[in-house]
Amino acid sequence: MPIQAINPATGEMLQSYNELTDKELEQKLQLAHSTFLKWKETSFAERKEKMLKVAELLKARSSEYGELMTTEMGKPFTQAKAEAEKCAWNAEYFAENSEEFLAEEIIKTDASESYVRFDPLGIILLVMPWNYAFWQVIRQAVPSIMAGNTIVLKHASNVPGSALAIEKLFRDAGFPEGVFQTLLIGSSKVQQVLEDFNVKGVSLTGSDYAGSKVGEVAGRNLKKMVLELGGNDPFIILEDGEVEIACEVATTARLQNNGQSCIAAKRFIVVESKYDEFLEKYVAFYKKQVIGDPMDPKTTIGPLVSEKSLEEILDQIDRTVKAGAKVAIGGKRYGDKGSFLEPTILVDVEPGMPSFVEEVFGPVASVIKAKDEAEAIAYANDTVFGLGASLWTNDLERAKRIIPQINAGCVFVNGMVKSDPRLPFGGINRGGLGREMSQYGIKEFVNIKTVWIK
Repeated sequence: MPIQAINPATGEMLQSYNELTDKELEQKLQLAHSTFLKWKETSFAERKEKMLKVAELLKARSSEYGELMTTEMGKPFTQAKAEAEKCAWNAEYFAENSEEFLAEEIIKTDASESYVRFDPLGIILLVMPWNYAFWQVIRQAVPSIMAGNTIVLKHASNVPGSALAIEKLFRDAGFPEGVFQTLLIGSSKVQQVLEDFNVKGVSLTGSDYAGSKVGEVAGRNLKKMVLELGGNDPFIILEDGEVEIACEVATTARLQNNGQSCIAAKRFIVVESKYDEFLEKYVAFYKKQVIGDPMDPKTTIGPLVSEKSLEEILDQIDRTVKAGAKVAIGGKRYGDKGSFLEPTILVDVEPGMPSFVEEVFGPVASVIKAKDEAEAIAYANDTVFGLGASLWTNDLERAKRIIPQINAGCVFVNGMVKSDPRLPFGGINRGGLGREMSQYGIKEFVNIKTVWIK
């Protein structure tokens, strides 16, 4: 089956690619393994030099890569260009810090000498989504490569141009051909790749359903896995929170990337004393949004990734309204071309309603009233996910008391949840397994080897 890229703003087919044959796939896996046997012996100095070149190229090509992402998945160009630049930061960070993160750790025991060392595993499979077509790949590939592993990428089938551009990026930076390879394959061949003995781990970013399917194969074959899955993140505003600032941040937190982000705030839980003020100001921010051509610098909201995605979200809105919620703004398709949705705010949303329970992967916010702090925390934790959470209060001691009560992989106080290469990133429950980035992320795909010498 051909792998096709379609512009969601116009419906136009951009490019079509043939899927790899089984023989071609096997050749790529053999190359990844033979390259690993050499790459693992390289010095951190050599890896650093090449990875800094990756960063340099990402900056130089940020407009080119930004336009590619925009045409393939529809995000506003300004955000896509910024994504490429953030990838450069990630490459620089791990180029500069990987040697320190993976330095041998001396531990005193009854041995003459004992320590822990961190050795690369081999080929790591990345199964990555379309919504951050460069960032999701780069943030996992870079530390894995700096640790001495090689990468094969099964990218989302609607962003093949981005997948091939990333492969070329690493080649142009001077990495050996087999260090990073894109596999133009469908989801049905992921199992075949994971069952290859030389593939030692898998990192997937996607839905909890996709994670459970890949995790099943990885578990059956005893492969290490990192899963960054869905989210229905709470954005909690207490009575001493700064509502004006919170509303502005909440707008970006929900609408960034056309609302298509796993760590986007999705459920806005507001104590009743601030509810009316928040809603009035929040709606006002939504009214300022500009929907249209994602290449236009004035545009803040581009199309959803596909017509199918638009139909699914319209259905979620409809079912939530039928359950008793109301539409404060938006709620409808926009225009007669492309998969555009009006930025939407649902109010009177209560536990059990579709938009409270399900992840809505688009520009739809659910506003929920809580009578007090305790109820707000209970609502925040009333989810099968557990990726991120945002908490708004001017009392930092209060915030520190609440943080342990929130079931999430990360909690941001008076700010928007975001990924940062300096900090570990990941979720709990159906929000994910394992961590990406920071010293914790780079150690996910290494052999933590004990050495004891007498």
